[in-house]
Amino acid sequence: MIDPISGFSKLTKAQKITWLSKTYLNNSRESENVLRQYWNENLQLQTLHDEFTENTLSNFYLPFGIAPNFLINGNLYAIPMAIEESSVIAAASKAAKYWFTRGGFKVEVLNTTKVGQVHFKYKGDFEKLERFFEFCKPELLKAVSGITKNMEKRGGGVLDIELRNKTDLMENYFQLHCKFETKDSMGANFINSCLEKFAETLRSEASSYPEFTTEEKNLEVIMSILSNYVPECIVRAEVSCPVHELADVKYEDATGFAEKFLTAIKIAEVEPYRAVTHNKGIMNGIDAVVLATGNDFRAVEAGVHAYASKDGTYSSLTQASVDNGIFKFWMEIPLALGTVGGLTNLHPLVKVALEILQQPSAKNLMEVVAVAGLAQNFAAIRSLVTTGIQQGHMKMHLMNILNQQNASKEEKDELLDYFRHHTVTHSSVADKLEHMRGSNSVK
Repeated sequence: MIDPISGFSKLTKAQKITWLSKTYLNNSRESENVLRQYWNENLQLQTLHDEFTENTLSNFYLPFGIAPNFLINGNLYAIPMAIEESSVIAAASKAAKYWFTRGGFKVEVLNTTKVGQVHFKYKGDFEKLERFFEFCKPELLKAVSGITKNMEKRGGGVLDIELRNKTDLMENYFQLHCKFETKDSMGANFINSCLEKFAETLRSEASSYPEFTTEEKNLEVIMSILSNYVPECIVRAEVSCPVHELADVKYEDATGFAEKFLTAIKIAEVEPYRAVTHNKGIMNGIDAVVLATGNDFRAVEAGVHAYASKDGTYSSLTQASVDNGIFKFWMEIPLALGTVGGLTNLHPLVKVALEILQQPSAKNLMEVVAVAGLAQNFAAIRSLVTTGIQQGHMKMHLMNILNQQNASKEEKDELLDYFRHHTVTHSSVADKLEHMRGSNSVK
């Protein structure tokens, strides 16, 4: 039986690895070496990475690449992406190239409002609570003036505070539903600081409000926290062209392609099993850019999937239409992103990613990220309704299979050429490699 450890966080990194190896890895020198192998030789840079989180042992690398040739609102972008999945960057790049000659991507930020809430319980007369809130609201705003001063200089701050009665969902449950503008920062720390000050002020003002009974004065704050559901922080991305322009050398039947494409989107609208995979493909593109630019992909994922369920059923995030001979494909999606604060000011690769994007504002980044998701989805649907997804995906996955088989450079070169014209599966690659090695051993 393994004994618990006390004071683990106080150990040095080397001591943590030694304990881990002894306790869970059977004193594996190989595993210890792998952990050390990923340390950065630059001690200052490694220390920076160590301090991003707690109990750090090593660094976990993801490939960092770019998808070029994105024409967005008339400007040409190369989009940085951090992702390990085969074919994502290739698919995004193909979509960018495809739409470059068809007018490119049009994108618009519709709103940038973010939300936070103070959740509290109140036992008493609701009309009294409403009067108290109207009395208290100016005090709430006054209480955060020191926090909001700098944000207001940049054009942001607290937009509004509402009292919401949630007693239909839970007995005695109420909210302060607060809206914020945080400009180029994602704003989590700013919002949470404001909310906690609101909560403190709410309790204090309630305790001395003359209309309240003793029980009503004992208003109980449960928690104060921002929401990652941001249905008013919305960006819309779109592509369109005459239907006949959808044709290319691979798919000559433009009308047939458009009809199948629209049907595929409709299936994702009405069938949740398909919608989840459909939207996951969108998030392949979105998460890769969010990660590369030092933003919180988990917050983005949670908000996006909640938005996909906003009408009561989980559904497609993208939509498509053909009207008067014009094919249109678009998406409206909630994205709370920042280009200042957090890792954006610390992680060296994040700084490079933002430099590649020409130092975007938060709005610009929302536009780029939304386009990456739309492009990814277009590429996936295009493959699904024509050649099928596996042909392209497995060819991109071929290098992973070869690495699993410990193929040499010469073997890789020969097999990459061979599978340009043959179907890629794990078994076909393994069989071909075994046959090559057998032939070479005979020679």
